[in-house]
Amino acid sequence: MIIGIDGNEANVKKRVGISEYAYQLLVQFAKMKPEGIKFVIYLKHNPLSHLPEENAQWQYRVLRPGKLWTQWRLPLDLYWHRPRPDVFFSPTHYAPRFSPVPTVISIMDLSYLFFPELFRPSDLYQLRNWTEYSIKNAKRAFTISNSSKDDIIKEYKVSEKKIVVTYPGIKESISFEPNIYGMNTLKAKYNVSDKFILFVGTLQPRKNIIRLIEAFSTVENKPDLQLVVIGKKGWLYEEILAAPKQFGVEDRVKFLHNVSDEDLNIFYKYAICDVLPSLYEGFGLPVLEAMKQGCPVITSKISSLPEAGGDAALYVDPENVEDIAKKITKLLDDEKLRKELIEKGKKQVAKFSWEKTAKETLEVLEQIAKK
Repeated sequence: MIIGIDGNEANVKKRVGISEYAYQLLVQFAKMKPEGIKFVIYLKHNPLSHLPEENAQWQYRVLRPGKLWTQWRLPLDLYWHRPRPDVFFSPTHYAPRFSPVPTVISIMDLSYLFFPELFRPSDLYQLRNWTEYSIKNAKRAFTISNSSKDDIIKEYKVSEKKIVVTYPGIKESISFEPNIYGMNTLKAKYNVSDKFILFVGTLQPRKNIIRLIEAFSTVENKPDLQLVVIGKKGWLYEEILAAPKQFGVEDRVKFLHNVSDEDLNIFYKYAICDVLPSLYEGFGLPVLEAMKQGCPVITSKISSLPEAGGDAALYVDPENVEDIAKKITKLLDDEKLRKELIEKGKKQVAKFSWEKTAKETLEVLEQIAKK
């Protein structure tokens, strides 16, 4: 059996969101070495060093040029090159435009349908049109939460049997106990204060960072408290960067765009809490990443976030600034509650792993390939 996979999202240096999902699946597939299965990973460019090494069971097929790759270059190769894959899996929204073999795709979320004003016109056109033909033609579509599954069924009018939920895992990371050297690292490298709350995620309107900053500005009697925002610039981020000055806390909000995974773990360890007040999420991995490092979490009570957080998070109405501020204050003042959430978080994290995600994904791909 040959399983073809679009590996382009995994073949990047900086991985977030769907890129991390694609990468982790490839790594786990390569580790599993399932008997009787050969993987062919299709790429626009030569594989980067972090991808699994080639062997008799794992091969890369580089197809150039890369422009409109899924529209004509990939389909052409699937038609003419032999042997063909028995199934083709794209860990993204986009399947090859035409394919002589069964295709399976992944859809993380439908934020582009619910919040179109938050996307660039060119990206929005591609997401709407390419996703629609891909899901109509695909044999199955993976998604990462039951919330997203319900959205996909409703918006694209597809059968419930077509959508398969496989929860994502969490990055492997070294866990350690807080110590003075860790806090000194944050102070020296990033000039943060002893007391801070944390936000981790791409700077874009859907993440609701402006309301978080406004809520932070209303927290009383905490003059030394800092809000640390960690994440790369996405789109429409200018208003986010301007928000601290607008709400009079420009000296207490720090934006950090380049933080290593190792240092991010230290931030989680020392943060009073991690706040993710998103308006919509396909799943919300930062919730689990924070919990893994023993950081209490405040997040939105909408979309998929309660699936990620379970009973281990404090939930807010993301459109209610007063509610966000109230829950931040509650965690600042209630040490017992913080400890309870930390312990519950450890149990919640244990439910998720990339090994499990990959195993469930491979089972579906094998089923489609055998039909």
